[in-house]
Amino acid sequence: MESWLGLMIGNSRLHWGLFEGEDFVYSWDSDYLLTPELPCPLNAHLPLHLASVVPSQTVLWQNYPNVKLISLENIALTQMYPTFGIDRALAVFGAGQVLGFPVLVIDVGTALTFTGADSNKALVGGAILPGLSMQMTMLEVRTGALPKVDLPQKLPSRWAINTPEAIQSGVIYTILAGIIDFVTSWWHDFPQSQVVMTGGNSTLIYSYLQSETPEIATHIVVQHNLIFWGMSFSCGARIPARPK
Repeated sequence: MESWLGLMIGNSRLHWGLFEGEDFVYSWDSDYLLTPELPCPLNAHLPLHLASVVPSQTVLWQNYPNVKLISLENIALTQMYPTFGIDRALAVFGAGQVLGFPVLVIDVGTALTFTGADSNKALVGGAILPGLSMQMTMLEVRTGALPKVDLPQKLPSRWAINTPEAIQSGVIYTILAGIIDFVTSWWHDFPQSQVVMTGGNSTLIYSYLQSETPEIATHIVVQHNLIFWGMSFSCGARIPARPK
C-alpha cells in the first residue's frame, strides 16, 4: 500500500495529512516554511498532493518531487465560481461524500466561513467574515487603548464589567449569534442536512455553542479532517477517509 501526503496551505499554517493507499491515517499542523522540507521524519519522495490559498507559499512547493496541485477542476462539485477557495471546496465536498449531501460546513479558522452544498452536489453558496482571533487582534491593532485579549476556555458573561471581558463578550456572542442565524436559515431550506464544524477554533466555539444553545449544538458534528476527506476523493481514492 503506497503512502502519500496531503498538504493544505492555509491562511496561517500548513495542514498535513498522511495516507496509506486509500486510507487516511492522521493529520498535523506546522508553521510556514522558508524552503520546501518536510517537518517530520518522512520520506521526502512521498507523493505530495497540494492545495493552497496562499500563492507565495505555493511557489515553494512547485518543484517538490512528485507534487500534484489540486485545483477546483479536481473536485466533483458543480456551480463553483472561479475564485471559490480550494479549502472550502475540499471541506464541503469531503463532508458531503462521507456524511451525506446536503451539507453545511462552518470553518472556524483565521477566517470564519460558511459553505453549503445541496443534494445534487452543487454549491449553494456561503459567507466569509473575520475569525475570532482576527477580530480580537484588529481591536488591539486599530485602536489606541484596547488591550490584547485571549480567548477564554469557557463562555464568558454576556454583560462584562471590565474591558478585556467586554471584548470577549462582544466578539464571541456576536459570532455565536451569526452561527445560529446561518444554521437556522440553512435548516429552513435543507431540514435534513448535516452541519459540520471544522477549523482551528472549532472545538472551542462548539463548547461555547453547547453552553449558549445546546439544542442546536447537539445537531452539529465537529470534525477536523474534512479537507483531507475531500483530498482522498479528489485524488481518486475509492474508500472514504475514516471519521476519527
